[in-house]
Amino acid sequence: MTATPVLRIGTRGSPLALAQTHEVRDRLAAAWPELAAPGAIDVVVIKTTGDMVQDRPLAEIGGKGLFTKELDDSMLDGRIDLAVHSMKDVPTVLPDGIVLPCMLPREDVRDAFICLKAKSLAELPAGSVIGTASLRRGAQILHRRPDLRVVNFRGNVQTRLRKLGEGEVDATLLAMAGLKRLGLVEHATAALSTDDMLPAVAQGAIGITCRTNDPTAHRWLGALNDGVTFVRVTAERAFLAKLDGSCRTPIAALAELDGDRLEFRGLIVSPDGRTIHAARRSGTASAAEALGTDAAQELLDIAGPGFFTFKTGG
Repeated sequence: MTATPVLRIGTRGSPLALAQTHEVRDRLAAAWPELAAPGAIDVVVIKTTGDMVQDRPLAEIGGKGLFTKELDDSMLDGRIDLAVHSMKDVPTVLPDGIVLPCMLPREDVRDAFICLKAKSLAELPAGSVIGTASLRRGAQILHRRPDLRVVNFRGNVQTRLRKLGEGEVDATLLAMAGLKRLGLVEHATAALSTDDMLPAVAQGAIGITCRTNDPTAHRWLGALNDGVTFVRVTAERAFLAKLDGSCRTPIAALAELDGDRLEFRGLIVSPDGRTIHAARRSGTASAAEALGTDAAQELLDIAGPGFFTFKTGG
């Protein structure tokens, strides 16, 4: 038994965050003998602002960074060595002193439609209420089904499934990746095609951050990084960064890699779903960042600056 942990990994405390962190811990232990001994890796649970404030939409309490700031602070203070994140929660600009050198192989990128009353979004009766904390999901739903009502619906996966079962809403959407990692995929009524619901930037990807000046952490993480996921997410995050996207802006993107060929799709939607602008790009993996940036510039030129100043309401 290791008396003092060799490595401290920071994470949020939700069941999904812990499942993701345990996957990282197990992969590190399998890759490095010095991390395989009992007690060598300590998992440190840290509460973030996004976890503590559950009664308001994310857009109202600050957008991106709500699920990462306290983890970043703990890392810079030396309380943890690594932090495990759902990549879709990670701001495109990291704090000075922190880098993101590693992503695990990406899970299913699709959104799950979950409903006890209908088999698909199309079958929901007019006036049905869909609960989601995601402006992206809500805006795309309203674009296809303006006769539905979308309401703010927060909480971890288990909480949302319970609220749905209690009849608080008629349907909800969750990431297929999260359901799979939690062993709850049987709750998905249907997986939505990415043509019907383009996912969030980096949906399904787990990222691991460390201090810039920690060579040991860089060495350990180097064995875990998945190059295909890294390229795909790089394109999507470049798109988001150019748009200056946050939780206040309905933005979706997906990059898919076939050999060295990268296919990128991105879109922006008004929160009411009435206006949608989409762009596509194709190129080599080495041009991932440029493809995402260029697609975003096209949408900025088409939409104009006023598109990103809409009020989100409650």
